Amino acid sequence: MSDLYVSWSDYHHKIEQLAIKIYQSGWEFNQIVCLARGGLRVGDILSRIYNQPLAILATSSYNGAGKQERGGLIVSPHLTMTTESLGSRILLVDDLVDSGVTLQQTIPWLKEHSEFPIAEIHTAVIWYKACSVIAPDYYVDYLPDNPWIHQPFEHYEHITPAELAEKGCKGVGV
Repeated sequence: MSDLYVSWSDYHHKIEQLAIKIYQSGWEFNQIVCLARGGLRVGDILSRIYNQPLAILATSSYNGAGKQERGGLIVSPHLTMTTESLGSRILLVDDLVDSGVTLQQTIPWLKEHSEFPIAEIHTAVIWYKACSVIAPDYYVDYLPDNPWIHQPFEHYEHITPAELAEKGCKGVGV
């Protein structure tokens, strides 16, 4: 398995490419649900581009050193949103689909836990790995060799507030 290193510039450009693919499909949605943590930035930017409400569902399946060990999926018992009701046509967003288990299990979770009828759910990610058990509806890059993706915000997982204060913000975000 190779590694793929992504800069902030590339990361944002890929989100824009994803927005274009969704737009060109002609599919219209009235709600974005992002899977936190990885899908937060993607969902936030798509919500701003499409001017659609954003809801957040916290999920976690990675742990261990460097957060590279896949464990069991943990799904929050609640969906966080600022609207009174969830839209009926949902764009479910994450940063990537690796095993596919997260998308595979959150689609029925949304249908079961929503007080509101859901007509349709489409999925969107930046990276779609070949090892996934589910194919997303929209993606930017298909990765046949299943690389480990190093995203630009990961360095924050290896720095403490004390170390950040010691640096005085010099070189942060580099």
